[in-house]
Amino acid sequence: MRIGNDRRGDDFEINVIPLIDVLLTLLMFFVLTSTFVQHSRLKVTLPQASTTDRDMNAPALTIMIDRDGRFYVGSDEVMGEGIEPLKQTIARNAGDNRDQSVTIRADAMTPNQNVVTAMDALGQLGFTHLSIATTPSKPGAAQ
Repeated sequence: MRIGNDRRGDDFEINVIPLIDVLLTLLMFFVLTSTFVQHSRLKVTLPQASTTDRDMNAPALTIMIDRDGRFYVGSDEVMGEGIEPLKQTIARNAGDNRDQSVTIRADAMTPNQNVVTAMDALGQLGFTHLSIATTPSKPGAAQ
């Protein structure tokens, strides 16, 4: 005669493999759908090289910077050092039109600080359309 229960106790198991599959799927979903934003203080709109969109007759304000760091706004040389004389000359040549395009033509050997100073002066005056003139590279040149 048997006195005890012959049934063995069922072992209780939790299968975690489907849980891991769901968590990995959710993780991949969130990583792939998230956006990676680079915050920047300077908002730059890159120019597009389309000949049909250009208005060749639009008057543009030109700021030239020579090798020695002297500034010229249009045909006027900026007298004095620093950003204030440059801002005054730009304001005098541009008038009240802050929507016109501005082209910076800097010598290749001028220090970057001079170009940044010109861009800073234009930004403080409220100009929004800025381009930097370059010369195209020769075909077949080393890249």
